[in-house]
Amino acid sequence: MTTHHQPVAGHCPAHKQPQPPTGPIPIYGDAFTADPHATYRRLRARGPIVPVEISPSVYGYLAVTYRAAVYLLRNTPARFAKDPWHWEALQRGEVPVDSPARMMMQPRDNALWKDGPEHTRLRRAITGALARVDTHVLATTVARIADQLIDFFAADGQADLVTQYSDPLPMLTVFELFGCPQELGSRIVGAVTRVFDGGADSSQANTELEDACLELTHLKRYRPGRDVATYLIAAGLTDTEMVQTILLVIGAAAPPTSNHIGNGLRRVLTDPRFAGSVHDGVRPVADALDEVLWDNPPVPNYSPLYALGQQIFEGIHLEQGYPILVSFAAANSDPLLAVAPGARAGNRGHLAFSAGVHACPAPDLARVIAETALERALDRLPGLVLEVPEDELHNRPGTFLAGLTRLPVRFQPCTRIASYGR
Repeated sequence: MTTHHQPVAGHCPAHKQPQPPTGPIPIYGDAFTADPHATYRRLRARGPIVPVEISPSVYGYLAVTYRAAVYLLRNTPARFAKDPWHWEALQRGEVPVDSPARMMMQPRDNALWKDGPEHTRLRRAITGALARVDTHVLATTVARIADQLIDFFAADGQADLVTQYSDPLPMLTVFELFGCPQELGSRIVGAVTRVFDGGADSSQANTELEDACLELTHLKRYRPGRDVATYLIAAGLTDTEMVQTILLVIGAAAPPTSNHIGNGLRRVLTDPRFAGSVHDGVRPVADALDEVLWDNPPVPNYSPLYALGQQIFEGIHLEQGYPILVSFAAANSDPLLAVAPGARAGNRGHLAFSAGVHACPAPDLARVIAETALERALDRLPGLVLEVPEDELHNRPGTFLAGLTRLPVRFQPCTRIASYGR
């Protein structure tokens, strides 16, 4: 894409400012993955909302201060729309079909991408379905699944708590919430993770994801149950809306929660402020998890918006037709925030669950899953410690999802509490 297709902060007909010499800063690639906060600091030095390259040849803006993020989210849809049909490059056919950004930001028939009455109708279906989930039953379900997973490696004295625990646990939990057969659920969540990771096969993963969600829809229409998928069908959603709503809910529930659990375990194992106090019960695991949501939210950059008419924020003119992403990670780490880094444990003023009319519809369910997962791991694995130096832990690549590739640990071998086989 040529330079004149890239947004320029400060541009308006009466006063043109030159594009920064280095152009839009990429928010993808090895350097970004290794230290995203270094990129956020560079961006924040340029302004509260700045031009970025979201993925190769895909340009937009990124809100990198807390004030800017809240302004955008609170003024949706009055000044900023969610509907991706406002994305001019997409309309002109300039966004590559296999672009990771396209897979994460293209139009879909679910609440995330709608404005006005359609958004209200589809969101009400989601909130109504999730409101029927009993949190006490959910906690019991998560504990049972956690014990099953731990039993597979309890006697070994070592494990990778990402691949063997934090990755599969939310996935298996979501299967039960949706009344979804495990094989079909594995296909859905595997495809969701590939879409989030933004790899070269993201387009194929999206196709596989939609096919699997349609299969689940047909199954629940034929064989309804007391589950979230059936509740969504009862709300009157069409097959197309069901596919995209299942995709949305599972995509929001499984991969982000997996990363939150993994990052929470890392915090407890490496931060002396939590290591002893969480193990002896002086501080709840919720404090560690809340601090992680401040420092390292599992969805660091998302919620694309589009300016309706000429919009100005703190002197920045936002051109129409370009996606404006919100960096929850950059906003939470904004040095102008009144909440000091050391006072964030137990503080829920972060934006990890977004804000405004498109905020996460069920943050309490996500907290139940993550807190129960941490508690079971700490209760079941005596002497739990990290097996490698912390600087050998690496982040997954990706603009839209933040988590560890692995978390190797060792502990005192312990007895399995049930017989699930190996």
